[in-house]
Amino acid sequence: MIDPDTQANWAAESEEEDDAEEMPLSLRLSIADTLTLGNATCGFMAVYFTTTGILIPHLQGSQETGMARHSAATAVILMLLAAIFDLCDGLVARKLRSSPMGAELDNLSDLISFGLAPAYFVLVYGMVADDAHQRVSAVAAIVVLLAVVLRLARFSCVTMKDGMFQGMPSPFGALTVVSIVLLELPFIPTLLAIIGAAWLMVSRVEYPKPRGVLAVAMLGWIVAAMGMLAAWAFDAPGGQVLLQMGCALQIVMAATIPLFATARRVNTFRDNRRESREARAAQIP
Repeated sequence: MIDPDTQANWAAESEEEDDAEEMPLSLRLSIADTLTLGNATCGFMAVYFTTTGILIPHLQGSQETGMARHSAATAVILMLLAAIFDLCDGLVARKLRSSPMGAELDNLSDLISFGLAPAYFVLVYGMVADDAHQRVSAVAAIVVLLAVVLRLARFSCVTMKDGMFQGMPSPFGALTVVSIVLLELPFIPTLLAIIGAAWLMVSRVEYPKPRGVLAVAMLGWIVAAMGMLAAWAFDAPGGQVLLQMGCALQIVMAATIPLFATARRVNTFRDNRRESREARAAQIP
């Protein structure tokens, strides 16, 4: 149809307007996506503080332990903030909406905050710790990074039953890895514990998703961990003890959840076998 005043094709204009409207809609970020980008930003800044506050002063021969402590605490607090963003973006996406990019943004952000940042933290630990071996630590850092990559890729491909993750969630795994480093154990136990945490992330052990009461408990634990790190960073009375207690508790939780999951799977298997035996016995005349 032709507009008699402009001699323009109305149908063509309508199609162009539709195309112009469709593109912004497909690229528009939701509230959940904004939180996901906050997750990625925190992960990048954690790498920044690890580099500028720990690695560079060490390479320059600086002996200011206070600066390194502050930077390490800041880097880990940023990873904790990333975990809060990761927790909240899922809750917001379920309550409101998520854009078509939501799942991809979440995986990419998790890779930065819970893959690259903790792996880099392990790498720098191997360079600055007195009893660490740099090349071995680099291998451990690669193992952590690849474990997160594989875990996120599997999450996108494997469908699990509602309310469960397969393998340790990457935020929980990242916090476990940095807790192992901050606990300042001897090098060999530290290395073995880091590899164990990486294995749990790619394992088939089932972990519950943080929803409802569990999400509130996780949020409370993250806030408490931030307080412990702040007390340690500012050398508050008992700050070192609080940090060690928090790191030890994180590691204990990471180790005990698989035990509970394994026990539950064994009990379920036994119940199924008992029910099948009872069913067969009932069929026998």
